[in-house]
Amino acid sequence: MNLIIRLLLNASVFLLVSRVVPGFEVASLWTALWAALIFGFVNALIRPILLAISLPLSILSLGLFTLVIDAAVMALTAWLVPGFDVHGFLAALIGWVLVSFGSMIVSSLLRENEGKRK
Repeated sequence: MNLIIRLLLNASVFLLVSRVVPGFEVASLWTALWAALIFGFVNALIRPILLAISLPLSILSLGLFTLVIDAAVMALTAWLVPGFDVHGFLAALIGWVLVSFGSMIVSSLLRENEGKRK
């Protein structure tokens, strides 16, 4: 049940970000649900691999290349999910930052709520 609630709240974050960031477009609630699910997988599975491969570039750029990886993760999610479009590097980067921040808040709230139930 907690996973479904987390997915719904993260989809809400995608919808909210699409209202705030120009170039970050989510067609519907179903699209937002798919985007939240795929973003979670891409962020958890592919992003660490990309970060490891690009470690020398990240070191040389003092960590700034990580921003390119983060934008690429959002662009990959948009490429995988029909109806979810990200137009440009800046929209992808700002979208990634806001969605990640919103996801962190959702996780924190759910963890806090779970602690109160026990």
